[in-house]
Amino acid sequence: MPCPVPVPGGLSADWRYVFENACYLGDGLAVTLALTAASLVVGFAAGLPAGVAEVYGRQSDSAPVRWVGRAVRNAGVVLRGTPIVVIIMLAYFSFGISPAFLAATAALGFRSAAYQTQIFRGAIESVGAGQMEAARSVGMSKYQSIRHVVLPQALRRSVPGFQNEVTIVLKDTSIAFAIGLAELLTKSYDLFQSVGHTTAIFELILVVSAAYFVLTFAANRSLEALNEAVSVPGGERG
Repeated sequence: MPCPVPVPGGLSADWRYVFENACYLGDGLAVTLALTAASLVVGFAAGLPAGVAEVYGRQSDSAPVRWVGRAVRNAGVVLRGTPIVVIIMLAYFSFGISPAFLAATAALGFRSAAYQTQIFRGAIESVGAGQMEAARSVGMSKYQSIRHVVLPQALRRSVPGFQNEVTIVLKDTSIAFAIGLAELLTKSYDLFQSVGHTTAIFELILVVSAAYFVLTFAANRSLEALNEAVSVPGGERG
């Protein structure tokens, strides 16, 4: 089925080639978006409880809980200190996670979780201790106080930091090129490696760069609007 994107007249052969394969690049863009979303969800699902564990684990009187807090902290240090390309290749080639999309999601997701843990840790610590004390004074358990008083405020305060993480994960999806996942960068590489079209490398890189810029700009502006909508009035500690 031919791509429905119209090809403007008066273009060079390389630019015509790019427009003729716009749908092929669009398929890669869809994979990039899906991988970004899936990785952020995994990162959030693992990062939020890890952030709670890191903050309250070291404050606990229970030795097992303190051990969990230390384990989470050490795991985060390892993940943050390992290049993402190494994590992706380990997931796919060493741990045998398949297909490539699942391997990339696991790698990007748990790497993102390591950073999201710090975002949520900072946000939780920004909520004054007096609010926990007030919640406990009206009969809430520690778990209820964290869930109903601390976390709702911490999540709202974490949006600015989360904005940076979305941008990082979006750009890091291009590293999935290393395991052959057909995301945007891989699709562009396939196109300029085609026989007779190697001169289109500049045009393809320009289009791919523009796509990443537009996605990053849109994500940043959307999260800025979200932050304005949900920010804690005053935003002060305590």
